[in-house]
Amino acid sequence: MIKNIIYTLLVLLSASAVVVWMFFADPHVDGHGHDDHGHHAEPEEETAKGPNGGRLLQQDNFALEMKIFEKGVPPEFHIYSYSGGEILDPKEVSLKISLTRHDGQVDLFQFKPQRDYLRGDGEVVEPHSFEVLVNADYQGKHYEWRYDNFEGRVQIEKDIATEAGIITEKAGPRRIKEILHVTGRAQLDPNRLSQVRARFPGVVKQVNRQLGESIKKGDVLAEIQSNESLQNYTIKAPISGVIVLRNVQVGEATGVAPLFTIANLSKVWIELDVFDKDISRVKNGQVVDIETLSGQSIEGTISWLSPLASHASQSIQARVVVDNKALSFRPGQFVRGRITVGQHTAPLAVRKSGIQGFRDFQVVFARVNDIYEVRMLELGRGDHDWVEVLSGLKPGTEYVTQNSYLIKADIEKSGASHDH
Repeated sequence: MIKNIIYTLLVLLSASAVVVWMFFADPHVDGHGHDDHGHHAEPEEETAKGPNGGRLLQQDNFALEMKIFEKGVPPEFHIYSYSGGEILDPKEVSLKISLTRHDGQVDLFQFKPQRDYLRGDGEVVEPHSFEVLVNADYQGKHYEWRYDNFEGRVQIEKDIATEAGIITEKAGPRRIKEILHVTGRAQLDPNRLSQVRARFPGVVKQVNRQLGESIKKGDVLAEIQSNESLQNYTIKAPISGVIVLRNVQVGEATGVAPLFTIANLSKVWIELDVFDKDISRVKNGQVVDIETLSGQSIEGTISWLSPLASHASQSIQARVVVDNKALSFRPGQFVRGRITVGQHTAPLAVRKSGIQGFRDFQVVFARVNDIYEVRMLELGRGDHDWVEVLSGLKPGTEYVTQNSYLIKADIEKSGASHDH
């Protein structure tokens, strides 16, 4: 019995040794289960917490609890001080904090007593990612702490970023278009439509062209025998285009009805519906980007606004004449339009392709060397490609414009938190 117990214990110890060896044998494992092959976020360390949930800094019997308070107010420092585990009157402590950000910016904070804590004199601007220097004085003794408080950042080596298709550019001023989104349809141009009839009553002797066939001006369409002269005469195409209607057969008698309808589709009308609330913003000559539901696109200008409104929708029609030699637009086809109703120069703008959602913010990822770090943005007006930045980004900042979702995924994978 004792031998069996000893044997079992030896087996368990051997298995444990194998597991430990497997965990530490791979130099690429970072200790959190993530492989490190060029993508790595700043590691998070376990930190002591104070009674209010903030980071606890301690020297001897003196301690500070670092708390960024952001409930209902812009983020600000609330610092609690302790001696021997007992909370101190904040008037007894002198405190200064400096935050050094990755781009070299340094934010300085002075503090004043408020209730049972010291309150910082400014907003702790997002992102809360910086090197922290704390200087405190209490009862004639000076205390200093340094630590890193990184979030929303990841390091990606240059060759890995290139291989992943991560593209960057510098933020700066841009021309922003004010866009009105509308819908409409492609229509035939009545000036390019011809209905072909017989000149004299008679009998159809020959039909030379078929429905859907492309023809040129002067092509013979049919041959008719006149009822009066019994002589044959030809009917020729008055314009070039496509036969969109054929209403004739050999042996039939001709009448007043058209025998052929020819449409020249080299130009078509795009008729866009502009609703009542937007009519005052739309003018002749404004530029319109037109796109079919399948993605074919062209640029044109408004050449005519209808003086009449639709009774049902209370909209008017804005007409854009577009070249259609490639037959990208077919009469009756639905289209989308983007009317440029105004333009302004934004002092700072970013590409929409670079913007991602991060926590409760719209962000881009700034690049400094191999470090990519989140920048929380306040955005203004935008168009199809660009959006104005009101705050959160410095002019000239290099930021990711393509494949920024990969940066976001790496940061989220690292488990970086927003814990203050």
